[in-house]
Amino acid sequence: MAHLRPRRTHVLGATLAAGALISTAAAASPAAAATPTVSCTSANAALAAKLKKDITAALANRKGTIAVGVYDRSTKTTCTLRASTAFDSASVVKVTVLAALLWDAKNQGRYLTEREASLAKAMITKSDNASTSTLWKQLGMTKIKGFLAAAGMTQTKPGANGYWGLTQITVTDEQKLLKLITAKNTVLSDNSRAYILKLMSQVVSSQRWGTPYGVPAGVTVAVKNGWLSRATNGWRVHSIGAFKGGGHDYTITVLTHGNSTMNYGITTIQNVAKVVHRDLAAV
Repeated sequence: MAHLRPRRTHVLGATLAAGALISTAAAASPAAAATPTVSCTSANAALAAKLKKDITAALANRKGTIAVGVYDRSTKTTCTLRASTAFDSASVVKVTVLAALLWDAKNQGRYLTEREASLAKAMITKSDNASTSTLWKQLGMTKIKGFLAAAGMTQTKPGANGYWGLTQITVTDEQKLLKLITAKNTVLSDNSRAYILKLMSQVVSSQRWGTPYGVPAGVTVAVKNGWLSRATNGWRVHSIGAFKGGGHDYTITVLTHGNSTMNYGITTIQNVAKVVHRDLAAV
């Protein structure tokens, strides 16, 4: 899952490695409902109005199901769209796996072993599937669920039978995770948070698309993306990112499925990211 335009055979291999092909799996059809709209609140009312307008415009005429979360500590700004809609996680769950590993090590009063650190680095910086499967199995469902409970990520449902790529995630919970990683809390130690951000800042160049698109100069970037094609709902393409600088400290989550191609999903995400970075930089 390391190439922007993977060949079909490579995609199939990555999909299998992610444990994402289940012959009996079928996505439930969502009930018909009114189209949800972008909602923004902020200490800066003008900023909230601009973000709502610009994110809505960025998504105009984009096909598929798109969920968005934005949070800026500096201006107390929050934007959401389909915050509780569930998506197959693909590789963005790898940040949760690393956080759970560090949480468990903290509970045991120990540091990561060299082996664990090596697996974690490959999992985040190169989106290595085998490393993820190893750590997922090591943790086991009890510890993974224990971390999710401690983190308040009540909408996240771990994939069964080792299929971590089919973990169900939402914007609400991914934003909770990013908030934990970027501010002091009792779930993750300061060292753990710094370690996660360090690895997310070292993601290989071919995987640095998505939420970092259009980031202003001088703003630090921590990112993790996920991409997966299945028979139902086409391509899932996701990006979560944390950004700091220029007087802002913010996170962006964009989750999508129903994309005809991987690049179509990337473009949708980057349309959103570009206006968020631009609007925040202007205040």
